[in-house]
Amino acid sequence: MEAPLDPMKDDLPLMANTNYMLVKHYVLDLDVDFQSKVIEGIIVLFFETGSQYRKTSSTGKEGCQSQFDEACKIRASEPCHVPVTKVSASSSKTEYNDFAICGKGEEDTSDKNGNHSNKEQASGISSSKDCCDIENHGKKDFLLVLDCCDLSVLKVEEVDVAAVSGIEKFTKSAKLTDDSKELENLRNQIVHELVTLPADRWKEQLYYFTCCSQAPSCGELLFTTGTWSLEIRKSGIKTPADFPHAIRIWYKTKPEGRSITWTTDQSGKSCVYTMGSPINNRALFPCQEPPVALSTWQASVRTAAGFVVLMSGENSAEPVQLREGILSWYYYVTMPMPASTFTIAVGCWQEVKQQSFTAAIQTNTECSLPSSQADFRWHEGICGHVEYPCRFQNPAARLQAVIPYRLFAPYCLMERCKEHLLQLIPQCLSAAYTTLGTHPFSRLDVLIVPSNFSSLGMASPHIIFLSQSVLPGGGHLCGTRLCHEIAHAWFGLAIGACDWTEEWLSEGFATFLEDIFWAKAQQQLSHDEVKAQQELKALLRWRRLRDEVQNSEEELQVLRPKKESTGELSESGASIVKHGLKAEKIFMQVHYLKGYFLLRSLARTTGEASYLASLRKFVHKFHGQLILSQ
Repeated sequence: MEAPLDPMKDDLPLMANTNYMLVKHYVLDLDVDFQSKVIEGIIVLFFETGSQYRKTSSTGKEGCQSQFDEACKIRASEPCHVPVTKVSASSSKTEYNDFAICGKGEEDTSDKNGNHSNKEQASGISSSKDCCDIENHGKKDFLLVLDCCDLSVLKVEEVDVAAVSGIEKFTKSAKLTDDSKELENLRNQIVHELVTLPADRWKEQLYYFTCCSQAPSCGELLFTTGTWSLEIRKSGIKTPADFPHAIRIWYKTKPEGRSITWTTDQSGKSCVYTMGSPINNRALFPCQEPPVALSTWQASVRTAAGFVVLMSGENSAEPVQLREGILSWYYYVTMPMPASTFTIAVGCWQEVKQQSFTAAIQTNTECSLPSSQADFRWHEGICGHVEYPCRFQNPAARLQAVIPYRLFAPYCLMERCKEHLLQLIPQCLSAAYTTLGTHPFSRLDVLIVPSNFSSLGMASPHIIFLSQSVLPGGGHLCGTRLCHEIAHAWFGLAIGACDWTEEWLSEGFATFLEDIFWAKAQQQLSHDEVKAQQELKALLRWRRLRDEVQNSEEELQVLRPKKESTGELSESGASIVKHGLKAEKIFMQVHYLKGYFLLRSLARTTGEASYLASLRKFVHKFHGQLILSQ
């Protein structure tokens, strides 16, 4: 039996036991309340049995495929609206039994940071490792562990997916019976068939995910909350294969939750957004945080009229009025991504538009395959990732130099955005396409976020946050930062780090590529002017790196802090992100700069044209996958 996690205070624990059960899809149905500063609602999680149990189980039962082998896709186009029981914002202080059956809530053992402690839990569960020990699964109930922090979990229940109309098509030859054991197996079989549908059936898949998320409960589940986790069990269930593969969690966030920020924008209007917290999204919804938990999602978000909901989604959502004064927004994603990449921003954002004639030309730009693409016709249909509707296999997408884009900002910044930023977006997108080829994502929203944003920018699937600080710098600062964040579509999102401690794989590549993109976007500059600009930036970066190396802990300067154990997980799949919570780390750029100089050196050694050609091959081979430095 593995030793329990005991992370240092500066390390971020990833508690989810992904080797036993792996989430494949999330359905969120949420209400945003600016008066109480709470987001509440439900999340439905659809699972497959994890690879570790499949390898060690001697039951002979059909498990799911390895987490790198299975198909995951999604989809339907109809938003769903699940009725949500309203919970008073003041109820978080109510005392309950800590090990609750869903609906009974949780004991408020919050510390000063709003975290929940298990120190005095009366559940009788000594540790998650005991209950997850698959070698001894005959002795104790299996325990599902999710990453969770700063959340009030109200109820957890099993979803009766077998009750969904038309679901019989996913039951193969099995017949619906009243036998409880057979029904449990049937429900899990339905979920397995649903999450492994072929990519070309993504709309049907989304539709049935929607229907299943609204299905009735077939029993409440036991749960307990800890500082970093939500632990769930079903009495008498000993193995991951027998554990419910579709569960619904009723919860609400806390105003002090660290995954989202409640603030006002530059025009004084209320807003809330995910600002790239070191703890990622576990204070927004219970999830599996480890990068290996590549999943898809769909979300319905309701808020007061006048607010705009932006989210990491493939569709440009249009609001639907549910009743007077309340709008609903629906987004979905069909490319499996880590839950940490989920992003939401709700505010009185205004879209910054250009003249319709110019916009029509720029957002529909297509061109013949550049040299960066022509060499890869033979790659058509050959992808190394799990199955999903991949743009690299779509002939029209491969010709799209500029994907559809929108720009949003607070009202008071609209003119400055129109002057400095709007016209740069298509130029930078086109430059990125010329350099790396097919855009991994189908569209892009750019949002100028509130002034309390602690970075210059942040990239997520289909959406980029930019700081207002880039606007006074005019075209150059806006352009370089935009290029940096666009580069993350390839390095950081489409190709992710298998171990988050190797952040240079994202930031080093984005820093290196921002210069390449920006040089192509500045078509008015000569070759010599571009090179002079890049040499000056390299000098400034070198000075910054030298200063950081001289004035920071040596341990924080290492690109691979876990050394030979990089990428290793515990038996359950749990791990830690070394230095993930260290306060000074968020202000350091050493991983950006060391990675940049390493790549710059390689490009100079091989020649820039040759090196960029190798990056294009790398993108074609590894998009949709997780990588290590090796």
